[in-house]
Order: sequence, then C-alpha cells, then structure tokens
Amino acid sequence: MNPPSKMSTGKASDARPRTPPLSRRKFLTRTTTTAAALTVVPRHVLGGPGVVPPSEKLTIAMIGCGTQALRELPSLLATPEVQVVAACDPVKEGHNYVDWSKDGLRSEIAQSLGNPEWRRGEPGIPGGRDVLKEVVELTYVKQRSASKFNGCACYADFRELLEKQSDITTVKIMTPDHLHATVAIAAMKKGKQVLVHKPLANRLHEARLVIETARKTGVATHFLPASDGARIKTIKAWIDQGMIGKLREIHNWSNRPVWPQFAKIPTDTPPVPEGFDWTLWLGPSLDRPYHPNYTHAVFRGWYEFGGGALADMGHYSLWPVFTEFDLDAPVCVESHPAHLCALTGNVSGRIKNDYSFPPACTIRFKFAAKGHRPPLELFWYDGSMKPPTPEELDHENQELAAEGMMFVGDKGKILAEFRGENPRVLGKQSRPAEREESASSRGAQREALRSWTAAFKAGKSTWGDFRLAGPISEAFNLAAVSLRMGGKRLLYDATTAQITNVPEANKYLTREYRKGWELS
Repeated sequence: MNPPSKMSTGKASDARPRTPPLSRRKFLTRTTTTAAALTVVPRHVLGGPGVVPPSEKLTIAMIGCGTQALRELPSLLATPEVQVVAACDPVKEGHNYVDWSKDGLRSEIAQSLGNPEWRRGEPGIPGGRDVLKEVVELTYVKQRSASKFNGCACYADFRELLEKQSDITTVKIMTPDHLHATVAIAAMKKGKQVLVHKPLANRLHEARLVIETARKTGVATHFLPASDGARIKTIKAWIDQGMIGKLREIHNWSNRPVWPQFAKIPTDTPPVPEGFDWTLWLGPSLDRPYHPNYTHAVFRGWYEFGGGALADMGHYSLWPVFTEFDLDAPVCVESHPAHLCALTGNVSGRIKNDYSFPPACTIRFKFAAKGHRPPLELFWYDGSMKPPTPEELDHENQELAAEGMMFVGDKGKILAEFRGENPRVLGKQSRPAEREESASSRGAQREALRSWTAAFKAGKSTWGDFRLAGPISEAFNLAAVSLRMGGKRLLYDATTAQITNVPEANKYLTREYRKGWELS
C-alpha cells in the first residue's frame, strides 16, 4: 500500500466545492500570470539565431505514459520551446497495451527516431515510463548530435515527482480519466502549469474543484481537446444572419466506441504484470483485484475509470459549441442507453449494469433560454446511432454520414462534418463555406501545440483555459449519471450543483475515495 497523499486532508463528503454557476462571458481576464514564472535570459547570451536558450524553455513532466502519450510525444519533442524532463507512470515497461493496430504506434515512433528497427519484433504494444524516457533521450541525442543524453527522470508516483522535481514548469496529464482531477489539482497547488486530456474529470464535483483550483492558483492551464471554434463561428454567423431561423436543436453523432465496453465485471484474477504498481494506478478509487479489462485504452468504458464515448470524442466537437453559443450547464439531461441480455441456464434476461457504459446510446441535453436565444436542445448519439435522415437529404437520395453535426432551426437546417467542418444549408442554393481539406489529427495537434506553448511562455490563457470548462464538464458528467441509472431523466440546479428530482443520483456526482486520496 502506498503512503497517504500529502496533498489532501478532506473527507469524501467534503469534496463538493460550493461554487456558483460558471459564466462563460465573465470567466476570465487575459492578464493571468503563472505562479511558476520562468526566469528569462536573453537569447543573445546563450545562443545564436534559431536557438532557444534553456532558460526560455518550458520544462515538462509527462504524467501518464501510455499509447496516447507516446503518440503525441514526437510533436512535443520537435518543439524547440519545450523540453521533456520527467516521465511518470505506475507501469515501468509494458507490452500489453491496447491500440488500433499491432505495429502502428511502434512504427510511428521508429520513424520519428529515424530508426525503423526500434523495438521491432518485441512482443505486444509498448508503453510505460521507461519506454517514454527512452524515446525522449534518443530523440534529444539525435537533435543534439550527441552520443548520449540522460536528462529524463522517471517516477512511478506523481506525488514524488511533484515533491522532487522543482525545475518543472509544466505538467502534461495523460492518465486514465479517474486520475485527471487528482493529478491536476496537486500540480496546480505546486504552482505548475497544467495540460490535461479529456475529460477534465469524470465526476462533476471533481471538475468543479479543478476549475476552482485553477481560479485560485492563477496558473496557466490548457484543456487539450479544446479548439478555438473557427468552424463553429462560421455556422454561428449563418444562424445569426437568419439562414435557418431560430436555432432549436443541435445534433452530434460519433462512431465511437471503438473499444470494448464490457457488459460484466471480470471474475477471474490474473496476476499483476511485473513492473505495474496496481495500487498507484487505482489512485483515488477503492481497492479491487487487478484485471487487464480495466486498464490502458479500455479503461474509458467503465464508470469508475472513464467517461465513455461522449467524454472521449464529444469534447472535440462540442467544446466550441458550448463556447460560441454561450451555453451554461443544462437544466435537464436524459438518456436512452442500449442494453444487453445474457442466458442463465436456458433463461434469457437483461443484464443489470451500473458499472460500464452501454454499447450505444442517445442523450438529450436541455438548455434554458438566454438573452435573445430561445431554449435549446442538444442531442448526442454514439455506437452507430444517428438522428433521422432529414427530408432534404431524402430528396437528394443521400444519407447521413457515420459521424456528423446538424443544426436545426425553425426555418431550415445546417449539416456539417463531426466537428463542424464543411457546413452547408440543406435544401438551399446558398453559397457554402469554402470547403476544408481534411486535416490530419497530427497536424491539428501541432497547431494546438504551438498555440499553448506560446501562451504558457507568456503566462496567458488559451481557448482551453480550465475556467471555461464548467458547463461542458457538468453536462457530460450528468449524462454519465443518467446512463448509469438506466436512462433516468435528471433535473439539475447548477447553483447548488445538485440533481433535484432524483436525490439518490447525487451520490454519483462524486466518488467514494480510498483513504488518503480525498480531494479538498
């Protein structure tokens, strides 16, 4: 058992920050300065043109060293303004990671290293802190034309890293979802700039605490799936011009999940792999036997550890919808989860499941009228579910794509790709927006990396500032509660952060914490 966390002294019942509803228009001033300010030495003192002096670099610790961290690593290492100085993960070196092809990730990293034979022939898919350290150091050897580079420390426990690595300015959190809030809050309290992948937290009250900590500490933060909303701005302008009348509904559908969302809790107890600190991986979650069905890319299918398909993909597509349409937390959330059945003997019955996300679902969010905007409904679909084909496409003998977004007004509809790309007004001869070439996700990551790097060096906020994440975090966590309760319709009061019509649902807005891991 690991020692209790030094960062927290509260109880589970105290983990409910009583913050007021989060306003998007009053959230922020653009003069934020980070508590971990850099000491800048003039460039001409330490290097020539194109050389970034060490004192002007962001020094980054990678907390979470799985497949996604490794996939995003080459772009980070190629950025002159940053240097990765630490790797942290409960896994020392693993070969049982889950990915979307057997050799794709290894070959991507090998290509970035200029060594196609890197780890070729080794069993399974690689991951863990020693693997990330190896990639970091091999890359810096290549960049510096050096024979050796030993500048990346390794830790199993993020708390030890934060205590010992005083030189770190920035923390990038790539852990499973249940650890996001715990690590982010600890890092911000140490004055570190923080990047976190989606979701901000997989409990509503934890997300509120993350946002409140960002507000109190004033450190620079960036939510990695956030975008600047350029595509949605175009659609919003069309709506403001009256092209589809008053906006009534927004629909967004995804082909996720692309991982198994297990219908039953595992009953077998395989041994914990060598070099894997299972207790540390559990973090704030209560003890349970190790099983590979909980870990790596499949963690996201469990209510305890993940956020399902909505948290995985909805932050990318709907972040700019929340910001551009100035959405507050929803007043009502209801869901329709798919269910599975199993045989007991020769008797078929529905599996009662409050532990894993469904294989498919639809979710409806209702938002109150605001300003000149009437009440608005937002619909999410996953597991190959989609809205009905609009009659305008019937007339064109077309069908909805596997993923997409649609805006429905009282006088027309706008159809777009999943994140709002390439919108067009259905059934009209209006000039469409200039068609976008499909950009690779890697290219989008590089552009976002340049943006937050510049912002963090200046101590300024980005479009992904944590303090913007309140409404979307509350909406998505309420959706998870509705699904967990079999599709219950939930009425929500953002002022008190309570579900008002199903009191027993409020227990799912937080979690039962393992002793020593409570948040406050």
